[in-house]
Amino acid sequence: MKKLFIIIAAALLAITTGACAAKPAPDTTENTAGVTGEAVGDKTYKKQDGVEVIYLAGGCFWGLEKLMETLPGVTDATSGYANGAGKDPTYATVSGGNSGYRETVRVEYNPDKVSLDMILFTFFSAIDPTVENRQGNDVGSQYQSGIYYADDASEATAQRIADVERGRYSPFKVEIKPLTSFYDAEKYHQDYLEKNPGGYCHITSKDFERAAKSIVDPAKYPRPSDDVIKAKLTEEQYNITQKSGTEPAFDNEYWDKFEKGIYVDIVTGEPLFSSRDKFDPGTGWPSFTQGIDDNALILIADNSFGMKRTAVQSRAGNSHLGHVFYGKKESSTGARFCIDSAALRFVPVGDMEAQGYGDLKDYLG
Repeated sequence: MKKLFIIIAAALLAITTGACAAKPAPDTTENTAGVTGEAVGDKTYKKQDGVEVIYLAGGCFWGLEKLMETLPGVTDATSGYANGAGKDPTYATVSGGNSGYRETVRVEYNPDKVSLDMILFTFFSAIDPTVENRQGNDVGSQYQSGIYYADDASEATAQRIADVERGRYSPFKVEIKPLTSFYDAEKYHQDYLEKNPGGYCHITSKDFERAAKSIVDPAKYPRPSDDVIKAKLTEEQYNITQKSGTEPAFDNEYWDKFEKGIYVDIVTGEPLFSSRDKFDPGTGWPSFTQGIDDNALILIADNSFGMKRTAVQSRAGNSHLGHVFYGKKESSTGARFCIDSAALRFVPVGDMEAQGYGDLKDYLG
């Protein structure tokens, strides 16, 4: 009985303090702060030609650092502490939760190879933006999520992407602020999950794998203003994509269409599905076994109408597309993406090159 009590107490402690709080003892290597950099507030960053920087806080920095490094075009990711009070913070001072510092990752990237849109949407895909001062089992102000920018262009992009995410999540608790300070974390924190593959992280291995397979760049398909969207769409298209409506089965444009090509978001043009993955389960709506790029499909819990379903939204446009259902034997992947025709625009294979989708022809099968 005593042994059982100890096990239960240990489990409760892990939940209360957060597994990421159980860091190894720090080494004796000094923090590298003090080198003059070119980013305001960051003493260790040295600007390089053709490289931009953004600072992201998303709970324990171990996982976020690894997630960012999976993206092709990210040249470096460094765990550290951002926007707190006092100089030269250490993990010992930050872990108390009273310093104001956030566990943050400095992300350096080549904008010719990866867009800031891609980086930020990947960031949002791996965090819960509705909670304050926590991520996963990690609780405390040091785990507050945030985007900290060092220049006007990054601020504009961060605010634009945050506006899209606010349309998805309420409440929205992610900080969007200028960077005021950043210090590299101790060396044992750097590349921690590479050195300790079994280490705790609220970001899953599936998140890492999905990010590494990114295909579609969301920066090419920014969401228009609400006024432009309303003027662009028919009443039915607007009702479905912006108000989560549903069109009638067997009475929509694409349910029985199997021509070779791709299906894109009617609002932004972001490519979503391929004719290769389209099948007819007899439901009367366009159905797909998977998307072209899993990262372009956002899955949201939908408890409307007394049902528990998973809604599918487009990433860049935040358009409601339909729902996904699992455990379907008629699907080669077990998933059936049941999508409204009115949320899509079909691009025939013969028009893909002219419309800028030529690089996706390989995904037609």
